[in-house]
Amino acid sequence: MAAPAKDLAPTRPYIRNLRWWIGGLLFASTVINYIDRQTLSYLSPFLIPKYHWTHTDYAHILISFRIAYALGQTPAGRIIDRVGTRRGLSISVLFYSLVSMTTSLASGFRSFAGFRFFLGLGESFNWPGAAKAVSEWFPKRERGRAAALFDSGSSIGGAIAPYIVVPIYYRWGWQPAFVIPGLLGFIWLHVWRRSYYPPAEHPRISPAERDMILSDAAETQTPSEKGRWSALLKLPQTWGAIAAKTLTDPVWFFIADWFPLYLLAKGIPPKTGFFAFWVPFVGADLGNFFGGWASDYLIKRGWSLGAARKAVVVFGGIGVMLLIPTIFTSNLVTIAALFGLATFCYAAFSTIANVLPSDLYTGGSVASVFGFSGTGAGLGTIIAFELIGYFADAGKALPGQTFDKIVVVAGLIPLVGMFLVLLLVRNTRATKEGLVRPV
Repeated sequence: MAAPAKDLAPTRPYIRNLRWWIGGLLFASTVINYIDRQTLSYLSPFLIPKYHWTHTDYAHILISFRIAYALGQTPAGRIIDRVGTRRGLSISVLFYSLVSMTTSLASGFRSFAGFRFFLGLGESFNWPGAAKAVSEWFPKRERGRAAALFDSGSSIGGAIAPYIVVPIYYRWGWQPAFVIPGLLGFIWLHVWRRSYYPPAEHPRISPAERDMILSDAAETQTPSEKGRWSALLKLPQTWGAIAAKTLTDPVWFFIADWFPLYLLAKGIPPKTGFFAFWVPFVGADLGNFFGGWASDYLIKRGWSLGAARKAVVVFGGIGVMLLIPTIFTSNLVTIAALFGLATFCYAAFSTIANVLPSDLYTGGSVASVFGFSGTGAGLGTIIAFELIGYFADAGKALPGQTFDKIVVVAGLIPLVGMFLVLLLVRNTRATKEGLVRPV
């Protein structure tokens, strides 16, 4: 059992802006999460021919991850609300790091699918836990940037993963490419256990910063502090938060998990396309920060919280349509540029989707609502991947056009999510009754 925070070196100096160091830890967790997750994607051009998988087989392996990820996020949110952010994320990172390493023991379709299932189960805690940490440590005027910081870890992790995974594959084979990235989680876990406590208990937070965080939390307390699931699901704002992720995340996961195979279908081999793998992830990383900065800037300029968030949602929903023109070209630079711009817009939208639960609800419900959103996104991704595998195999007879229909749909789905957020995330009678924070 960990010692109480107050007993841990009380004479050590305060850390200036400690909340942003906490944000950095959440960012690092997400980077490691995505390196472990993307390992299979970057090895897919080599593993698919080795094990004679079809696109449908590969889709089913990915879906096994998504089933666990989708089913895990809602109870993960509730568990984190009960056991706390520190313990919940510790268990998560320990579990999925072990699973990532033991994936090196896989020997075929079923074992890969099994390991991916357990990886998804472990990783399902990351975003609900990070969202709760943001709600605990950041005042509302900074939550957009804080959410952008931790969410950008997915882009950075995805961008650097090929430069870790592919060289390891060429030098030592595919098994070490799973083991070595898995070790990173243990380093993070050591730092996290020594560093994370709630603001009211942290031994190295300055009194001024603690008072600022706690006073903001006190101003926004609502009766939904320990909201029941049934009560939360009756609120349109909850469904707006669910729609924001359900209709955007599947597009991101398509890009993250299928981009190397999309380039291959365009006639671009892995050794050539390797140099473009990072582009969608860097675009997304910049989009994360743009979305958080833009909405927080608009709030400082006097916009209401809801108007500032929705402005970024509109930008993102329209911008993802830049995926569609890629069906008309096989030029690597053009494809990479359009994917990078589209993921920039997606990530701006995604940042708002990640911060909506903490905008709308208080601590006792944030992770639960985020869990609902994650489950919705997971279920949407499962359906999407099943269709992607089917249509990709059906389109093999059309060289260069294997993924065309898929890309068109991917460019349009976030537009639907945009309209639902505009419709559902608004002040209602529940706001007047204090069940939901005003936007």
